[in-house]
Amino acid sequence: MVSSTFAIASPRRGWRWVSLLFAVALLAGCVGSTPSTPSQTAHTLVVGATLEPPTMNPSASPAASIPQVLLYNVYETLVLMDAAGTIKPLLAQSWDVSDDRTVYTFRLNPAAKFASGRTVNAQAVATSFNRIKTETAISAPLVEQMAVVKTTEAVDDHTVKVTLSRPSNLWLYDISSTAGIVYDPDGLAALDTVPAGSGPFVLKQWYKGQSIVLAASGGYWGTAPRLETATYRYFADPNAMNAAMLAGDLDVISNLQAPDAIDQFGDASRFNVIQGTTTGEVVMALNNSRASLKNVKVRRAISMAIDKKALLDTVWNGKGTLIGSMAVPTDPWYEDLTSIEGYDPVGAKKLLAEAKATGLTLKLRVPTIAYATKSAQFVESALRQVGITVTVQELDFATWLKDVHNGGNYDMSIVAHVEARDLRRFTDPAYYFHYDNPDYDKQFAAADEAPAAQLVPLMRKAVRTLADDAAAVWLFALPNLVITKATVTGVPQNAATLSFDLTTIATR
Repeated sequence: MVSSTFAIASPRRGWRWVSLLFAVALLAGCVGSTPSTPSQTAHTLVVGATLEPPTMNPSASPAASIPQVLLYNVYETLVLMDAAGTIKPLLAQSWDVSDDRTVYTFRLNPAAKFASGRTVNAQAVATSFNRIKTETAISAPLVEQMAVVKTTEAVDDHTVKVTLSRPSNLWLYDISSTAGIVYDPDGLAALDTVPAGSGPFVLKQWYKGQSIVLAASGGYWGTAPRLETATYRYFADPNAMNAAMLAGDLDVISNLQAPDAIDQFGDASRFNVIQGTTTGEVVMALNNSRASLKNVKVRRAISMAIDKKALLDTVWNGKGTLIGSMAVPTDPWYEDLTSIEGYDPVGAKKLLAEAKATGLTLKLRVPTIAYATKSAQFVESALRQVGITVTVQELDFATWLKDVHNGGNYDMSIVAHVEARDLRRFTDPAYYFHYDNPDYDKQFAAADEAPAAQLVPLMRKAVRTLADDAAAVWLFALPNLVITKATVTGVPQNAATLSFDLTTIATR
């Protein structure tokens, strides 16, 4: 076993020593009622958000809106990822990794309890991990992330042994997110509406279509949060969200969806403007199973026809980063690949002629999210200039998830893929990209299994393969644009995870 030991300062637990590499019932959601406006006290936070969770069950849907509300707030994991992308202890006080990097032994914090009052023990961890591998209604990305796990065993009440089928550099990062959530086994039957977690907050009310209210858990086992309640209010119209912020009805805009309006919040006596990075790649997905898109020349031509810098300026007020492939600046293997399939409409026309794809007609189906609908308009115009006719269809997000993401019924689509280090998506031909490249699969697997020192150069090779093959069109990386009242503190600059983590936030 690796035995080098370090002290890590956890923002939620104090100092923890880490070996290297419900007495209170959950409150059911209120559905269909009219929410009252929460009282604005020093211990209440109202957060403006864009997409409402389709369910309270993080294992049932890949929608990022679920962990935005629940991860680290209501649900906890063995380890967490902080704003700098560093793995820190959470439910696990420490862990060891075997010399062959296939056996992880986690030692749980004996104080940890679920909101029900039940102890977070090793069997609860084993049940949570094993159900991903055995139950049928689990979100496909979680199944993929946990496929490397051979067994999860409770050694004793507070020790868990996880054995992998092979070494994996990414697995520990995967379990810092939704795949690693530890559920109260007594609450598994009602997860769609009643969370069963161990976090500092519990679900108080869910007014479907309007808001979700979290309340501080009176029996929380760790450091109590500094907020009594937190309300996530959902806005389909980004301008309406901005207006609510300006009127004082919101404390936070979790991610500004109308960046051209950022100057409205320039009064530093009233507002803080936080600008950083996220893990979200705004991807124009190409359905690689379509006959018209199987030819790499066509895919390259589509990418070359789009001036991504002009798109970013037009769609997102120049905020964000041009990337060129499935990596963002906070990824250790990131490099600027925007010169691959750079803007060249003349070259795009030439490639289309070589591919005998003149007169091409494609359907671009996007969710009704500001960056997606605005980008779709720009793309339609750009592709028309090189002879490609694009029909744009806007879908509500639930329909987009069902018909495009799950059903694969599209030619092109645009959405931000916000899960951290999500290159694995391109190794699964059944995923909605329908990308199938054995060379890429081998490169990704080699990087994941390699000794840690070889991870970055090998992963860069895989990232470049995606760019060279025009597996998709990478428009830009979403910035983290957060607006808060001047009285709100503790919101991190960068969004390195899917969580809008309330545990660091305070109001005065």
